[in-house]
Amino acid sequence: MEHVEYVYTFGMTDEELDEYLRNAEVGVLSLADEGDAYAVPVGYHYDGERLVVRLGERDDSTKMDYLETTTTATLVVYEKEGEQSSWSVLVRGTLRELPPETDREINEQFEPFRLFDETIEDVDAAVYELEMAEVTGRRTD
Repeated sequence: MEHVEYVYTFGMTDEELDEYLRNAEVGVLSLADEGDAYAVPVGYHYDGERLVVRLGERDDSTKMDYLETTTTATLVVYEKEGEQSSWSVLVRGTLRELPPETDREINEQFEPFRLFDETIEDVDAAVYELEMAEVTGRRTD
């Protein structure tokens, strides 16, 4: 790697992990079915004690199929700021569906829902807690 450009990264303290998770609102949720992986962008909310993700449920959802078979999920939250400044946080754990929330409660916790080709009538919003078994992070200085 003599001629490869690089930037050193450093592990984050618990306080830094907490701060980065509180300030971001979107990440990539990785799910798995045995040896087959599936990742999807999601909105999430972290209040300092628990992390919840909002998912759109519909009948023919690949995401929901993977959710049913995933033992351990990983949420990746990251940002690159300029050429040499970046950070990333990985949260690993099990997903647990929470009781239905009102639309008002969901709107208070999350950014507006991003729809793809479906109509709003075809999608139900569901909230899952990602039980935070392992949280790690790296940042540049």
